[in-house]
Amino acid sequence: MTTKKTDKYSASEQGLGYIYQARLALLHILQLSEETAVFLEKDDDLDFIDGDGGKSLASLKHKAVGDRVTDLATDFWKSVNIWLERYKRDGRSASSLQFFLFTTGTVSAGSFLARLLPDQPAPSSDLAPLTELANASLANSKSQLIATIAVSFNELSEPEKQDFLERILILDGSPRIDDIPSIIRDKHMRSIRREHREFVFERLEGWWTDAVIKQLTHARPEGIFGYEVSDKLSNFAEEYKADNLPITFRGKQPVGEIDIEDDPRLFVAQLREIGLSSSRIRSAVLDYYRAFEQRSAWARENLLVSGEVEEYEDRLADEWNRYKDVVFEKLADDSAENALREAGATLYNWAEFETGKLESLRIRARVAEPYVLRGSFHILADATPEPRVYWHPRFLDRLGKVLGVAQ
Repeated sequence: MTTKKTDKYSASEQGLGYIYQARLALLHILQLSEETAVFLEKDDDLDFIDGDGGKSLASLKHKAVGDRVTDLATDFWKSVNIWLERYKRDGRSASSLQFFLFTTGTVSAGSFLARLLPDQPAPSSDLAPLTELANASLANSKSQLIATIAVSFNELSEPEKQDFLERILILDGSPRIDDIPSIIRDKHMRSIRREHREFVFERLEGWWTDAVIKQLTHARPEGIFGYEVSDKLSNFAEEYKADNLPITFRGKQPVGEIDIEDDPRLFVAQLREIGLSSSRIRSAVLDYYRAFEQRSAWARENLLVSGEVEEYEDRLADEWNRYKDVVFEKLADDSAENALREAGATLYNWAEFETGKLESLRIRARVAEPYVLRGSFHILADATPEPRVYWHPRFLDRLGKVLGVAQ
């Protein structure tokens, strides 16, 4: 088996660390009180502020499989260096700080760091004080980096050293970056049907990543609270209920410019026939794009019942046909073009602005997003060889000419 050499200029490990930071923050904010807020890259990799104002600083280490954490592990002492600075800044023993080291590695057997793992028995008189063990480890180091940290550590009094060390908790064997999604799905999405959990997680992580970016770019100065994550997860889960569907293309734009003048599609030609303005045609193109892509996404995620879209389109076509008969009722064979266009515009305005008020025209009871309905009418207007809905009263008679121009 060959081992791939790592390019010394590669930033892959650093990039992995940033993604791990965001993912682990999401996992732990789900496990903590909803009043807890998290900050990334503030006083440490992660800062957790609880509802009472208590602060916990967390350093994260995503290590190679099988990595061990020893007494003189650089990762540990680098974190200690950060924590010492914060501890001194916040009043030393008077501060409320707690310190956590999340590492995918494992603390070595026999290391004094094992005393900093969770669920340790209460110290007895037989055990050496933590300060004594830490001092001994620092004295054994020949590392210049650790020597500098030792100087900072020794600026504390012995009681302060003990107090500082007792605030540290090492969580070894922490989840690896590729394990976190399944942990979140299995432990925090039990109320969501199994087949939908992956898609809900993708949407939750997308929202979370956006919130993290806003925080790191200072567009969002406040922390990200646990209740925000709970609310967002609940909202996403609601969209996967039997009477609902997820809406994921709101505000989305097609790739490339929207060319109203040269767009050859039949539904666009129909809108030109009734004299619609360019801005309204552009809105129609966006509705078509969003509805088409949304329906494709639902199909990819297996969210639609067999025949559901066809039945929905039948409902729309039937309602359109009823209203079309009303609007066109008083037109004659010799009606002027202006009258024909006006009738077509009236029919189109009904489809664009009035049908959304009819719950019976929703694909599912709670899917009220306007682009789904409007775009679905445009999909019907674009059907070939003959559109299932049309706006201009003479459009079917002119269809051959329109198609010839489009070609």
